[in-house]
Amino acid sequence: MRKAVVGTLKVAVPVALGIGLVLHFYRQLDQGQRAALFDAFGRASVPWLLVSNLLGWLSHVSRAWRWRYLLRHLGHAPGFWPCYHAVMGGYFMNMLLPRAGEASRAAMLYRAEGVPFEKGFGTILAERAVDMVMLLGLAGLTLLMQVDKLDLFRQRIALFRAQQGPAEGDSGAGLWPWLLLVLAVLVVAYVLFTRPLVRARVMDGVRGFAEGVRSILRTPDKGPFLFHTLLIWLLYVAMFAVGFLALPETRTVPAAGVMAGFIAGSVGIVLVQGGIGVYPAFVALIVSVYMVGADDVLIRPEALAMGWLLWVAQTLMIISLGGLSLLLAARKRPSP
Repeated sequence: MRKAVVGTLKVAVPVALGIGLVLHFYRQLDQGQRAALFDAFGRASVPWLLVSNLLGWLSHVSRAWRWRYLLRHLGHAPGFWPCYHAVMGGYFMNMLLPRAGEASRAAMLYRAEGVPFEKGFGTILAERAVDMVMLLGLAGLTLLMQVDKLDLFRQRIALFRAQQGPAEGDSGAGLWPWLLLVLAVLVVAYVLFTRPLVRARVMDGVRGFAEGVRSILRTPDKGPFLFHTLLIWLLYVAMFAVGFLALPETRTVPAAGVMAGFIAGSVGIVLVQGGIGVYPAFVALIVSVYMVGADDVLIRPEALAMGWLLWVAQTLMIISLGGLSLLLAARKRPSP
C-alpha cells in the first residue's frame, strides 16, 4: 500500500506542478495580453516554433554533456542521462523558486550518482561564471552592431518608463534599494557569525565553487568544454532567431535586431523570475525599432506577440521536459 501511494505521488506531484505553473502564469495576464497571445497563436507557424524549441532543447543537451567534463576532472564519472535529468529538473525548479535550480540540480545528481553536493554545486556556479562572460561578450558584440541606434534606444526606453506612470512615494524611492542592501548584509553577517552550521555550509559552497573554477582551468578536456560552451550559446541565439520566422511581420527583422532582442530578453529573465511579462515587453520594445512602420509607435503588436510566443514556447518546453526529468529521476532508485 505504501509503495503504491509513493509511486502515485511520484507521478502526480510533477504533473500537478506543471499544470499549476501554466495556470499561474496564465492568470497573471490581463485581457489585452491574452487576446494578443491567442491572436499570435492563430497566425503563427507552428513548425518554426517547434524547430526553435528543438534548438533550445539541444542547448540543454549540450549543457549536460559539458557538465560531465568538469565532474570527471574532480574524480567523478556520472552518466549522461543523470546529468541531463538534473539539468532539466533544475530548470523546472528554477521556475518555482528563485535560484532553486542550481541547488536542486546538484541534489539530483547526488541522489542519482553520489556526486558530493558541494562539488556538483561548485561546478554549476563555475559554469554560471563562464556563461556570464559569454553573455557579456554577446552584449558587447550587439552594441557594436547598432551604435547608430543607441540614441533611439535611449529615447524609447525613456518613453516606455514614462508611460508606466510615476512610482508611488518617489521622494524616498532612491534610498530604499540601499537601505535594503545594508539590511540584507547585516542579516547575512549575523547569521554567519551566530550559526556555525550555516557558516560551515557556506564555506563548503565556497570551496566547491573554487574547485569548480579549478576544474575549468585544469581540465584536460578544455577543447571539448570550449566547444560545448560556444555550441550552447550558438543554439540559444539560433533558437531565438528561428522563432522570428513564425510570424510574417517579424521575418524581415535584420540580424542586428535579432541580437538586440536576444540580449533584451536575457536581461528580462534575469530581472524577473521566469521572465513573466518582462521578457515579451523587453523583446518587443527593442525589436520594434527594426520593424517597418514602427516610427510612430513605441511597441509594434506583432513584436509583442513574438515575445509572448517565444516565452510561451520556451516555458512549455521547460515545464514538460523538466517535469518529465523530475519524474524519471524520482522513479530511478539511487545507486547503493
